[in-house]
Amino acid sequence: MLQLLAKKKMLLLSALLFSGLVRAEESLPDVVKHFSEQQDIKIIKKIDAPGGAPAWLGQYQDMGVTLFLTPDGKHVVSGYLYDEKGTNLSEAFFQKEIYAPMGREMWKKLNAAHPLKEGAESAPRKVFVFADPFCPYCKQFWAEAQPWVKAGKVQLNTLLVAFLNPNSGRNASAILNAKDPVSAWKEYELSGGKKLPKPEGAASRETVEILQNHQTLMDSLGANATPAIYYLNEQNELQQVVGMPDAKQLEAMFGPKP
Repeated sequence: MLQLLAKKKMLLLSALLFSGLVRAEESLPDVVKHFSEQQDIKIIKKIDAPGGAPAWLGQYQDMGVTLFLTPDGKHVVSGYLYDEKGTNLSEAFFQKEIYAPMGREMWKKLNAAHPLKEGAESAPRKVFVFADPFCPYCKQFWAEAQPWVKAGKVQLNTLLVAFLNPNSGRNASAILNAKDPVSAWKEYELSGGKKLPKPEGAASRETVEILQNHQTLMDSLGANATPAIYYLNEQNELQQVVGMPDAKQLEAMFGPKP
């Protein structure tokens, strides 16, 4: 008897879930459904857009899309929604439903990588930077960050990559293979790239994989130059700065200078 009741409950639950999916599918107008399928747009949810036009939030690759149904129900408009002041209202939907969740996932991946950590684990701010051993702006950024690191305000996490120079891979591998990679990186930067640990044979398979994984992660974040810097702002949203930051950007990522 108990098994029969449980089976009936499961069938009822399945029926409810199926009917919910059917209603959700039916609620999407054909023109919106067909357009999104043709353009490979993933419909995320229906949104309450000002002005009364039925609207849906979609995602194309890593970008947000807003779709609007015309009054005749036979046409769909794809684009941004602006108010009378010229404010892009679509961006708020993109940020909340697409970019913020994507940023949280990328932040997890950054934390799961193999950075050279400088600064305390208890530091209130954590910053990740992709750096090539031959990148002059990476050296400049490293030097600018030191006051915050030494004051315990920031933990600087350097993810070495190798693509600027034919010797980038050799130098990065020598640093990663050192007994103390963090100290080796500091000495390398302080010497202007002249002091490098003596390579102990060929780069290990593990070191090669670390460099490859860092490059793949950097590419997935959309950066094509170094330094590529990532941090969370006060709203816990992932921020990106590519190239040498100016004083205002440094304070935004590190906080007031100690």
